[in-house]
Amino acid sequence: MNSSTMLTKIKKKKTKFTLLRPRLSLKEQAVFVKRLSLLVKAGVPLFEAVLMLEEQSSSFANKSMFAQIRHDISNGQFLYKSLGRFPKVFGEFTINIIRVGETSGTLYTNLKYLSDELEKKRQLRQKVVGALVYPIVIIIAALGISALMTVFLFPKLMPIFQSLNVPLPFTTRALLYLSFVLTNYWLYIILGLVVLITIFVILMRMNKSFRYAMHNVSLRLPILGPMLKHYYLTNICRISGTLFKSQLRVLEAIEVTAETTTNLVYRDRLERLRHSITKGGRISSYFHKHPKLFPSMLCNMIAVGETTGSLSDTLIYLGEIHESELDEQTKRLSSIIEPVLMVGVGLMVGFIAVSIITPIYEVTQHLSPR
Repeated sequence: MNSSTMLTKIKKKKTKFTLLRPRLSLKEQAVFVKRLSLLVKAGVPLFEAVLMLEEQSSSFANKSMFAQIRHDISNGQFLYKSLGRFPKVFGEFTINIIRVGETSGTLYTNLKYLSDELEKKRQLRQKVVGALVYPIVIIIAALGISALMTVFLFPKLMPIFQSLNVPLPFTTRALLYLSFVLTNYWLYIILGLVVLITIFVILMRMNKSFRYAMHNVSLRLPILGPMLKHYYLTNICRISGTLFKSQLRVLEAIEVTAETTTNLVYRDRLERLRHSITKGGRISSYFHKHPKLFPSMLCNMIAVGETTGSLSDTLIYLGEIHESELDEQTKRLSSIIEPVLMVGVGLMVGFIAVSIITPIYEVTQHLSPR
């Protein structure tokens, strides 16, 4: 049985536990693999190692999953086949690295390497999330404060403005109208937002074309787009390089890399790459056709790696380069976004202040002796 058939069989196996689905975060996966590698290094049999991990788990669903894995191992099944019953928990990358380790007799080495890779992936994700959380929190806070002022402060000032008997400036009239809409139709606005968000979430989960379009848009956004590209390219290069280094066949490695890529645009290109390779194409040649997704520097270095027979090392090195670029992008984002947010919040507060002060100033001008 060849490795491609073996991979297909692993994918077809589904977990029996549907009511309480086991879940492992990226951090928990890294910890699981790290502990497993240490136990394997210490000479602890896999059955006992999984039993220890099962006892350490606090989740009932995860305990059940580890019990199933332990049961499979006790019946003589390979660890990777048992993990293949839970592809949504462990992922194809983890399963295949362990498969190579078990079949080649280098399980500890592969587990240690896998642990490092999962930790790098977790840190990479944290960088992207951390870079986005701060501006989102500031924007939400600014909008919240502005909404509170518009809803609670302006209704109290409205009678005063109406009693002034002077033409109100456009900014004040606009804010009064906004205050009227928010105070009288707030329930409909909230319901509308809930409906829109629900529809968006449903479409993202159930409609692949919509999800593909959103992923494509995200890659084209200013500032955020380049950062996301570096994030996905880091993962693609690192995962494919690791799989090539583990002696997986090229087609199988590309397939696993595609399945572990969350962005549908990149996943589609990797699936098409696999089809191109079956016809004798080269990775670098295919990537050259999509310069917006794969930079020329990446394509040229892959071409060198293909020529010199050092493709796996080249891809891992490219992963490091793109991770370094991602670090620079996140730092640059922070340096750009802070002044932009300050200006935005200042304009928002200034607009509200001008809307309140202008009519009062005009009244004092009318009342002052000439």
